[in-house]
Amino acid sequence: MTATFSPGPTPNTVRAADGSILTAPEGWTLIPPGDAALTRRVKAAGDHWVVAERKGRKIFSKGVWALAATIDRVRVELEVERATDGFAKRKEADARRRVQAQAEYVEDFLGAVASFLAFHENYADLGNRIARAVTDHATPVGSGTVARTKRIPIEQRAEAAVLAWMRHQTTGYDDMVIPRVKGKRREIRRMLASRSHELLERYRRGEPVGENCPLQKALAT
Repeated sequence: MTATFSPGPTPNTVRAADGSILTAPEGWTLIPPGDAALTRRVKAAGDHWVVAERKGRKIFSKGVWALAATIDRVRVELEVERATDGFAKRKEADARRRVQAQAEYVEDFLGAVASFLAFHENYADLGNRIARAVTDHATPVGSGTVARTKRIPIEQRAEAAVLAWMRHQTTGYDDMVIPRVKGKRREIRRMLASRSHELLERYRRGEPVGENCPLQKALAT
């Protein structure tokens, strides 16, 4: 049987969608998350239970239950495969490709941020510095920022990353005491985003902006 559950109240149990508690079958064991190849091959080998937990909008893997004998067999097969020279070379090649792909994405994202900012030539240097600061913050692998998602176009990612950076760097958002009322945090974020858009428009038009501008202060620190 193949199914997905949430964690149960004890280490050897899971909770089904209807709330019922199931005990793992005799001879089964849990593979903790972390070894994608092992998990993938065990799942392909036969019956298993996927365990995942939702926290907010995100779903976190808690591992996979499967027959212990199957897990042991697949683990040995993987160890033999991973000990070969061919595997080592493939890993090195994959690592180089990931580094190259990340470098290309960083440059693409930097360009998208700069295009979104589109500061007047009087503020070109400031615009470049902000674009670099936002990109450096948003693009690292595993950062969990909007820049890492592929669900929306890169232009929208760039805009969202700029507004998020400004929210944390140029406003008092991080120190706000926000009531635990549904929609209140979203409302405040929309208000701050509107203010950020207004400030950015001044730079796009080339209007005089005082030295007390929160953007310039953020970069100075």
